[in-house]
Order: sequence, then C-alpha cells, then structure tokens
Amino acid sequence: MVDLLDPSNVITRMFEAEKYDEMYEYCKKLLEKTPDDMLGLQNVSLSLLYLKKYEEAIIYCDKVLQIKDSDTYALKNKIFALENLKQYEDVLRLCQKILSTDSQDIWALNSMGLSLNELNRHDEALKCYNTSLLIDPSDITALMNKAISLSHLGEYLDAIDYYDQAQTIDSELKELPVAKSRLFEKLGMTDDAFLAAQGVLNKDMKKIKDAAKENKCSVFHQFCDDEFQTSKK
Repeated sequence: MVDLLDPSNVITRMFEAEKYDEMYEYCKKLLEKTPDDMLGLQNVSLSLLYLKKYEEAIIYCDKVLQIKDSDTYALKNKIFALENLKQYEDVLRLCQKILSTDSQDIWALNSMGLSLNELNRHDEALKCYNTSLLIDPSDITALMNKAISLSHLGEYLDAIDYYDQAQTIDSELKELPVAKSRLFEKLGMTDDAFLAAQGVLNKDMKKIKDAAKENKCSVFHQFCDDEFQTSKK
C-alpha cells in the first residue's frame, strides 16, 4: 500500500500537479528539520528551476555537491540553471565532470555541444554530437544540433541530411521542415525548399520532381496533384 504521507510521494504529487511554489515550501520545511536531507535539497532545487529562480537553484545544487561531489542529478540541475544564465564555460566544466565518470552520458554530451554552439565553437560541438550518435544513432537532439552546427559552418547539404534523418525518426517536429526549407533556399534550390516546407522527405523529392518534368508542369502543381489523388483514395 502506498504511503500518501511519505515525503517522496508528497513531492511527486506536487510536481505532477505543477505546484512548484508548494513543492518549494514543503522541501524548505524538510530542510528546517534536517539541513542535509538529500530529498529536500534535490527537490527544492528542482522546484526553483521550474520557478525560474536559477541563481537560488544553484545554491541548493552546491549544497548537494558538498555532500556528494559527483551527484549526477545535482550536476544536471546546476547545468540547466547555468544554461539559462548563459554561463556556458561553467556548463562545459560540469559536463566534463559528468563525462569523466560516464563517458557515454548522452545528455551531458548534448549539453556540452549546445554550450559550444553558443560560444561559436561549432567544430568542437560537432565532436560532441558525433559521439552521441555513435552511442545512439537515432538521438533526435544530437541529429538536430549537428545540423545546426553544420549550418553555422556553411555545410548546408550535410545539415539538410541530418535534419532529414531527424524528420524520418520524428515527423511531428514542426521546426524540421522549416529548417530544411531555409537551407535549400540558401542553396538556391527553390523547388526543394518548397517540398521541404511541405514536410516531404529528401528521398521522396526526386520522385515528385521527376513526375513534374514528365508531366511538363511545375513542382508546385505536381505536388498539389499528388495530394489531391491521395485524398481521393
């Protein structure tokens, strides 16, 4: 039987109900009784993150790290706070600390890459995303951010390919067709830009363009006709 008054259960209910102010006050009361209570320390920092009180959240993360300097949960909470404070060099240091104990922590690799992007160190960011993709080739975050890094470096076709890979995995991400379309526009590939904006995958673009050529019509008209025929079926 679940103990509804158990602190971990109380905190979980508050978190799931998005009652972050109440969660903060509850955790503070736990810490008044036991200042080094790890449950209280971890979750007071979590509540502060959701309340967007990042500097205060870091204070409680540091209290956890004084007790256990390799606590991954506290390190990741602190990284999230530092990212929001745009303190990217500090983020890199903490990501390296996580990776020193677990070199395959994809979350840390991607966070490190994002901070390197913010610091305009895109070549270094690519190394992080490449490592993530060696561990998990379908990691959406790494695929999308590798595309962003490549785009910053002017490697638009490669960037498009990685956006397309991400879109193949998750077609619901609305920003992917837009990002692909913009890069095709930069390359002067207007037909591809149009098709990308409609959510067409790279592998399907050639068929539409070939059909338009055969039917002696524009890619726009061919796409509309294909959509009409599909809807009729």
